[in-house]
Amino acid sequence: MRINFNYFLSLLIVLFAQLTFAQESKMSGKVTDMGGLPIPGANITAKGTTNSTQTDFDGNFSITTKKGQILTVSFIGMKTVEIAAASSMVIKLGESSNDLETVFVVGFGTQSKKKLTDNIARVTAKDMENVPVANFQNAMVGKLAGVQITQINGKVEGGVKLRVRGVSSISSSQEPLYVLDGMPLINDNESGSAAPINPLISLNPNDIESVEILKDASSAAIYGARGTNGVVLITTKQGKAGKTKISLNTSAGWSEATNKMSWLNAAEYAELYTEASAYRYGADDLWLTEPGGVFDGYANGKDWRTGEVDTDWQNLALVKGSTQEHSFSISGGDSKTVFFLSGGYNNTEGIVRGNKMDRYSYRGNLDHKVSDKLRVGLNTSLSKTNIKRIGSDNSFATPLQGVAQTPLAPAYLDDGITPNNDTTLYYNFLMQQFNGNWDANIFRTLMNTYFEYKFVPELSFRTEIGYDNNNQTEEYFAGSLTESASTNGYADANAIQSDKYSINNYFNYNKTFKEDYKLDLVLGMSFEESARKRQYVAGTGFPSDDLQTVESASEITSGSSSRTKYNFLSYFGRATFSIMDKYLIKGSLRYDGSSRFGASNRYGTFPAASVGWIISQEDFLKDSNFINLLKLRGSIGVTGNAGIGNFASLGLFNGSSYNKQSAINPSQLVNQDLKWEKTNQTDVGIDFGFLNNRVTGEIDYYVKKTNDLLLNEPLPGTSGWSSLTRNVGSLTNKGFEFVLNTTNIKNSSLSWKSSFNLATLDNKVTALPGGDIVAGQNIVRVGETISSFYIAEYAGVDPANGNALFYKNTLLPDGSLDKTTTKTYSEAQRIIAGNPYPTLMAGLTNTVTFKNFDFSMTFQGEWGASIYNEGGKFQSSNARYRDNQTKDQMDRWQNPGDITNVPQARWGRSNGDQASTRYLDKTDFVRLRNLSLGYTLPKTLTQKVSVDRLRVYLTGVNLLTFTNYNGYDPESSYDNNGDSNIEKGIAFYSAPPAKTIIVGLNIDL
Repeated sequence: MRINFNYFLSLLIVLFAQLTFAQESKMSGKVTDMGGLPIPGANITAKGTTNSTQTDFDGNFSITTKKGQILTVSFIGMKTVEIAAASSMVIKLGESSNDLETVFVVGFGTQSKKKLTDNIARVTAKDMENVPVANFQNAMVGKLAGVQITQINGKVEGGVKLRVRGVSSISSSQEPLYVLDGMPLINDNESGSAAPINPLISLNPNDIESVEILKDASSAAIYGARGTNGVVLITTKQGKAGKTKISLNTSAGWSEATNKMSWLNAAEYAELYTEASAYRYGADDLWLTEPGGVFDGYANGKDWRTGEVDTDWQNLALVKGSTQEHSFSISGGDSKTVFFLSGGYNNTEGIVRGNKMDRYSYRGNLDHKVSDKLRVGLNTSLSKTNIKRIGSDNSFATPLQGVAQTPLAPAYLDDGITPNNDTTLYYNFLMQQFNGNWDANIFRTLMNTYFEYKFVPELSFRTEIGYDNNNQTEEYFAGSLTESASTNGYADANAIQSDKYSINNYFNYNKTFKEDYKLDLVLGMSFEESARKRQYVAGTGFPSDDLQTVESASEITSGSSSRTKYNFLSYFGRATFSIMDKYLIKGSLRYDGSSRFGASNRYGTFPAASVGWIISQEDFLKDSNFINLLKLRGSIGVTGNAGIGNFASLGLFNGSSYNKQSAINPSQLVNQDLKWEKTNQTDVGIDFGFLNNRVTGEIDYYVKKTNDLLLNEPLPGTSGWSSLTRNVGSLTNKGFEFVLNTTNIKNSSLSWKSSFNLATLDNKVTALPGGDIVAGQNIVRVGETISSFYIAEYAGVDPANGNALFYKNTLLPDGSLDKTTTKTYSEAQRIIAGNPYPTLMAGLTNTVTFKNFDFSMTFQGEWGASIYNEGGKFQSSNARYRDNQTKDQMDRWQNPGDITNVPQARWGRSNGDQASTRYLDKTDFVRLRNLSLGYTLPKTLTQKVSVDRLRVYLTGVNLLTFTNYNGYDPESSYDNNGDSNIEKGIAFYSAPPAKTIIVGLNIDL
């Protein structure tokens, strides 16, 4: 039988075409939420292939695939589902209740929490929305394990210390790297005084979608040279395809100090100081109390004996504050273009008299899909912040130093308007508000654009260009009736312009091999350049107090200007490999170069690696109804610190004047061998999820070892130099972290979720060539916590004679300390008596919803730290000076046999007011950081007026503090430290934070 070959070939082609058509064809469907509303922009992927698509504006999609092929359907904030492909499908997505599928920003990419081999802490907009504070850092307090966030004091612009897993440097920066939408931010304090301004105060917390804090080396090493102190990744809100959404928020609140101290009233003051004077001059000397005496002079014509004058200076300094915030946002778009626009206004009247802030902000984020291969985006932010400032803690012009005034002196003259500066003990701070002004204006512009091109589904290239401009101007004026009366007024102006440009170029490669092997690669480079200009001028002698700018000064007393610049050039790569979704491997490498380091050590290499094993994916556990996730992970890597002066490695010369002739003088020694400070960190952890992920959490143990510390090493005075920046010494931080998230109750009407975190910290200096470094009451010593307190030990009061006693603490031949007491302070040796850093931190957040009500509260606690009150020698000195005293000084020793801790009152004589543990106090505390109660009106009511959601709420911040600390607040510290990296945990007339109650309204249209 003969077969026609052409016929046979045609038949094969037809059969092949039919077979192909049977294997792959167009499958279509629609994606909606559980209520049937379409979801634009949902992602549909044929599992194990590169075939993918997105839904259009109406939620429709089509994809070429085989019938029965498993499709993965996902959308941000919704539960991911898998479904077999069919010719026509309707797929419904519910809200995600599984935080293991949460997508984390990891630096130059994203990754699901389940696949993370790193330790990353995260808060979202939802976590922060019920904490209406002026800066976003305070909204995160108590919510992140191993992250300590403290505002230095209660001033509205006060600097914020964010410490990730302890302190890893002595003289170099201890601040983390802040990155906003991929752009490293300027984070330099540009205050014109010793009191810092939070550099990020200009950011509007309402614009933030999430904050990820990279804690271990595996996550932070991709930022290499600046990852030692952690990396804070801030992601702003983006639009979502679908109906345009308009959100409005308005709130107003009232504030007061979290705590006030007890001071002597007029009668107690007169009693104590009369007694103190009698010790020195005898009871018959009435120079204080006699008619026309010192007390009458203070009283300025009022009768202090009958209580006609009894000034509460604390109530004049700490006042009732207020806050109001109004913001709006508009977001939406379609499958090609999404947008987010927002505007905000914040007005905060501080709880310290004369301190306030106004902030105006705008943000516009735009993302556009030009084609299937090209996407572009632009994020912009503009803000203007005006701050009414007050003096630093170490100035009589600052209100809280008013507590040192005698209560016998009236605050105002008889007219009740003009401050009394004639008979007060010290300068009356009210004069500064009456006849002075100090304004700080901050203009900040942030711009970040990107271009992303997808060559093939597996390979894309992205360019990010960022610009950060921070302009800050401070103008200070003290009129002829202030402290500057002798010069007929004083004014200065301080203007600073900082610019940062950043460029990131990197490739992303994602490939799945044989369904079980997934490879993600990132390879790129980064360049940053930062420049700073400063102009300063000051003058005295003003013809009128109404003329308050330097141009009206009769004499220009000083002026200066400076310019500086530095840059970074970096290359980086990261590879992530997943096998069968249960064996995870990741490695990264960054090669950083900085203009700050010596020519021979300009570049540093920062590698990191991590592994993970999802045990719950193994056959013996994957069908468990109890264990949903059990993952072991470990990481190791190296990060760096470059937080030093821009020219620390160079020998520098300054222009100067000698006998009115121009001259050049050396100002810094050269050190061409200066190199990167590096931290080696190891982290091992367990992630778990039980009972359908109603119980999830993580346990970590880490060790951070920092070597080649960048230290401003003191030099002998005979060298002609005070210090030299060198790489010397090492220190270690280690600790445990524990996070537990639980869904306690969940049904149709009631939901209760809890989140608990706990962290320990053990910090030790392990090497310090050259010996101890002592600064004030702090010491850096091998074997001790950095900045430990190094002071004499107070031993109480001798009951026989009222003398203050101190322990000698001299070293005995057997190695023990001599604990005998002495009244001679010089015989008492200093000891290590505590440290300024907590050894245990915890946070607990509970969130409850019941029908239309919602309730949340966060408790925060810290234990193990201490604060030294530098002002104690004036405030609690048993009447050595004339300063008003704390109420406990009335419990002083008076007669032989008295048992008390307060020595005999002795005017003008030291009796226990020397630096000692008398003024050192434990700061253990538990604080109700925030509490919020809200009610959302039923949609049946709001939709009648075209409102999607209307919520009213009541929020409290810092409502309760449980502590035995005797000062103003266990977190408030001195804002004028000398060596700010060593002198830590010092209080000096430091204002407490504000306790605030706020009512507000949320409206979504």
